[in-house]
Amino acid sequence: MAFDEELAARIRELVRNEAGLTEKRMFGGLAFLIGGNMAISASGQGGVLVRVDPARTAELASRLHAEVAVMRGQEMQGWLRVDPEGVRTQALLQRWVHEGVAYARSLPGKPSGSR
Repeated sequence: MAFDEELAARIRELVRNEAGLTEKRMFGGLAFLIGGNMAISASGQGGVLVRVDPARTAELASRLHAEVAVMRGQEMQGWLRVDPEGVRTQALLQRWVHEGVAYARSLPGKPSGSR
């Protein structure tokens, strides 16, 4: 499944003024990186993949339409999948964008060659 271009455009609008913003195709979707760290991605599986503080994984995964991301059969602390219904409105999407951007900003920036 290809990622949702309309969802990617909605994310892009919300992050467009973030310093250090780059976009990169990864994990089957279109990721938005801040300082080289992924914040959020329009997922190829539908909805979004959000990078969050690993200590808040369970708390955030308890929100409606969210679950811990599973990669290669393993639950990944600090990564959440939010289904399309969970980002249906701009307000819902903004909450997840905020979570991802805040966590990406908390991480050390990566040199431009490692993005």
